[in-house]
Parts: sequence; C-alpha cells; structure tokens
Amino acid sequence: MPFLAFEFEIFYHIDLTLISLAIIFPLVFAIRGAFKRREKSLQFLSQFRSSLKTIYYFFNSNSKLSTSKKEEINKILYEISESFVNHLSQSNHNTTDIDKKTENIFKFILDNEEDIPNSLKQKILRFVRDLHLSIENLIAVHTHRTPISLKAYCLIFIYIFPTVYTPTIINKIGYDNPHNITYFIIILSEFILISLYNIQDQMEHPFDKDGLDDIKLDNFKIDRKID
Repeated sequence: MPFLAFEFEIFYHIDLTLISLAIIFPLVFAIRGAFKRREKSLQFLSQFRSSLKTIYYFFNSNSKLSTSKKEEINKILYEISESFVNHLSQSNHNTTDIDKKTENIFKFILDNEEDIPNSLKQKILRFVRDLHLSIENLIAVHTHRTPISLKAYCLIFIYIFPTVYTPTIINKIGYDNPHNITYFIIILSEFILISLYNIQDQMEHPFDKDGLDDIKLDNFKIDRKID
C-alpha cells in the first residue's frame, strides 16, 4: 500500500482517534478478557486439586474402610484428575467421560454407606460439591472463549489498517521526505498490532500447552510431580 500511495500521490488526514476506536480499543478489550479468563482458570484449577486432595484425605483417614475400598476410591480420584487435565489440554468439548468419572464418587459413597459415618459423609459431599463447581467452571472457560465476531472484527481491521493509515502518515511526514520513513512506520505499526493479536490468541487458549504463558496443567494433578 505505501508504494501505491506514493505512486498515485494519495495522502489525506484522518484523526488517529478513529484508528484507536476501530482497532486498539477492541484489541485491548479482548486481551484484558483473555487475561481475566486465565487468572480465573488458575483459581478454578487450584480449587479442583484442593477438593480432590481433601476428598482423598477423608476417605483414607476412615478406619472403617478396608484397604481394597480405599484403593478403589483412590483409583476413582486419580482417574478424575488425569482424565480432566487431559480433557482441558485438548480441543474436544465432549464431557461425557468426565461426568461419568465424577459421578463414581457419589456411587462409591452410596455403595459403602455402612462404612462411612454420616458426619464424614456430609464433609465429603461438601468437597464433592466444590469439585463439581471447579470442573463446571473450567469446562465453561474451556468451551466458551472470546466472541468469534470480535476476533474477526479485529483481524479484518488489522489487515486493512495499512490501506487507511498510509496516506495519513505521508500527509504528516510530507510527500517529499524520504519514503523509507513511511515504510518503517507502517511496518512497525502493523507489527505491533499483529503481535498484540497473537498475544491475545495465545492467552485465549491457556490449556493447550502451545504458548509461553500457558498454564502448566500437570501441576494441578492430584499426584503432581514438580521438577
């Protein structure tokens, strides 16, 4: 576009406020939203692991449960931890397997009511509720992202930005000044906008282990091993 603007001597003045409203504001809004989603995800993941660990402690501290029963519930909890963390790292939104695994905790309680005191059962169910709440919140974050229309709007304006902005730069710098200055400003501006868009896109998927700032999901497994 700078070449065509110089070739046909196209230059005019546009208030940069228009550019800010059209591109910068929606882009910053999307980045801020993606950052909040990431921070909320960390909070929900912490709740997820702490609930699992607490349920694990309750069951394993119950002297009435046999060793085999403790191993059974431990296996259920480990399966929930492993399968749900793997689910978050993938693009699949089908939660049928996760739902079945989490329901196994309640089934285990019903099948072993005689070995679980009522007071302990109430405590366990309270943390099962917290576990379900954290899972549902994380599924919501995983499934519903920044509106596609907003991202498409930002991307379209980023691509047409040089076409609209170049004549204004020429008008400000002056047609007779070195053309390299105009090229540099346009390239730098486009680089900044694309970089911001890519940052937002990376933060939009905090679980896929693809970006530099992605959440380290393995740290939130019940049996985590941090190197």
